[in-house]
Amino acid sequence: MYSADIKKPLRHFLPADFKLTDWKKLEPWFKDLMDRDIADKTKLEQWLKDQSELEAVINEDACWRQIKMTCDTENKVLEDAFNYFCLEIQPKIQPYSDALNKKLIASPVLNELDPGKYYTYLRSVRKSIELFRVENISLQAEMSVLQQQFGQITGAMMITVSGQAYTLQQAGKFLESSNRDLREEVYNKIQQRRFEDKQKLDELFDKLVTLRNQLSMNAGFDNYRDYRFKELGRFDYTKEDCFKFHDAVKLHVLPLVNKIYQKKKQALAVEKLRPWDLEVEPNGMQALHPFDTGDELLQKSIECFRQLNPFFAECLKKMRAMDHFDLESRKGKAPGGYNCPLTESGAPFIFMNAAGQMHDVTTMVHEGGHAIHSFLSHHLELTGFKEYPMEIAEVASMAMELFSMDHWDTFFDNDVDLKRAKEHQLERVITIFPWIAIVDKFQHWIYENPAHSPEERTLAWTRILHEFQDDVIDYSGLEAYRHNAWQRQLHLFEVPFYYIEYGIAQLGAIGMWMQYKQNRQQALDNYCNALALGGTKTLPELYKVAGLEFDFSPEKIKGLMAFVNAEMGDR
Repeated sequence: MYSADIKKPLRHFLPADFKLTDWKKLEPWFKDLMDRDIADKTKLEQWLKDQSELEAVINEDACWRQIKMTCDTENKVLEDAFNYFCLEIQPKIQPYSDALNKKLIASPVLNELDPGKYYTYLRSVRKSIELFRVENISLQAEMSVLQQQFGQITGAMMITVSGQAYTLQQAGKFLESSNRDLREEVYNKIQQRRFEDKQKLDELFDKLVTLRNQLSMNAGFDNYRDYRFKELGRFDYTKEDCFKFHDAVKLHVLPLVNKIYQKKKQALAVEKLRPWDLEVEPNGMQALHPFDTGDELLQKSIECFRQLNPFFAECLKKMRAMDHFDLESRKGKAPGGYNCPLTESGAPFIFMNAAGQMHDVTTMVHEGGHAIHSFLSHHLELTGFKEYPMEIAEVASMAMELFSMDHWDTFFDNDVDLKRAKEHQLERVITIFPWIAIVDKFQHWIYENPAHSPEERTLAWTRILHEFQDDVIDYSGLEAYRHNAWQRQLHLFEVPFYYIEYGIAQLGAIGMWMQYKQNRQQALDNYCNALALGGTKTLPELYKVAGLEFDFSPEKIKGLMAFVNAEMGDR
């Protein structure tokens, strides 16, 4: 039914050889759209298609600039190319985008458009009109440049172990060592290296908070949180729902987290479970080692996806043929991992920092789920139709983590390691919730109190951290490192308030997995059918097509946690 053989569509508005170099070359295409008559339905729909083509070309150019820069943060030419777009092109696009939005809404034949097809698109257009302020253009440009500095600062972080230099991602493998002294040494070196740039990251974050607060004030909002909820299109839940989620995590998830860590402590037979003990295997077992190189990780992921659904594997093969992967960690590469949709080409780009560890497999299948989403929605007529809510996007990725477990024998050649890998994944499903709640609650405080000092921020972070802290891990003597632990979360710097989605979507992913356990083919069909809708339906409607309820109430969380707990007990 679905095909990975996607192609960049023929251009009908822009020349086939058009490349974005400067504003002078780009502006005439916006003027064409501004001057065009859209007084009948046929003309209006063609105008929308032409505008969509222009958006796709611009978006893809901007994405490539960011991809290239994050792959090599030390390359000044790539940095300058990204900054040029942010400072010289994007600010000139925004007034035209607003004018085109207003032209669309004012069209005398707007009501002739199919409401089933255009409802969410027009809702998003009206939201953009409401938020747009000319005085915010320069602020947004400055923010775009500053946000990327996080990757430059953290991408340069290295430590030395036994005389050899490692990125922090590469050094993580030592935390799986059976040598407890080595684990402690490396843990402290990693934390100390982060601590060395504490002031630099504090200063960067202060600038971002100030700009974000001013942005929201200019748009008539009480704070940046309220502005950002609107900007992110959170039409289907409120800040109060987020607060209920925080409380539900404390009530229904933390007891399971304590159970997991208590079991870990007993298995390791240690008097105190320390942070550097969390990744090691008990009884002298070697750490899981699912692959050696990025190429091997990709090849094994393709085989894993092939066994799950051949279409999924074909998507990764298509990306490989287009050289749309950068998987291995190295100096000068930005941290983290992402799947970057490429709106015109269709096949996205996956970026990550693999170092041969189990969590790299999780990252790969996670980003692979995002990639499948890009493929499934590429056929949609307008670029705006492909802008799906993040709460469904993360279901695509997190459900793929759980679906793919049945085929992780591609990474492990014995049942013992395969069982350990699945246990590791299910533990992660549970233990990630408190961190999601911490980061989200911290952001609410940040932007409700934008004039705070770094010292006040540290106190607020520490208080929230303790609210969700388990009862098992001993953090004594590590207070200084804990105080700036928030600085490792790139979302706080680069994509503010994009984090609660992981919690909401994890619940959706668990729901998808429940379906999968009952009827594998029906669950995969529901998954693909929902993702293929892109952003053309509301969030509750997308969840319904996926066979889910859009519900992250305390009672729903309680039920899903009971299911995962039972699954863990069966392994």
